[in-house]
Amino acid sequence: MKLKKASLLTKLVILTLLIGTATGLLTMRSQLQAAQADLAAAQKQVEEQKQVNADLADAVENSGDPDRQADLAREKLGLVEPGEYVFQFTD
Repeated sequence: MKLKKASLLTKLVILTLLIGTATGLLTMRSQLQAAQADLAAAQKQVEEQKQVNADLADAVENSGDPDRQADLAREKLGLVEPGEYVFQFTD
């Protein structure tokens, strides 16, 4: 049985197809990595927002607590109770 050798043109076509396939795979790989990075960033944002939501829900549930109101008055408004002194230290 005699095998026919592939012509130079056939070899070039196959080489071109292989190069094109390899290039396409590398492009798809970089796109996949970018998509995975975007997904990780979005998941981090979701977790951060869940924490913010939990903090807000806690604030709403405990909004009538006198101790919490006093803490907010001190922290946000700088208020003090009668006879209380505030010391501020500077560097």
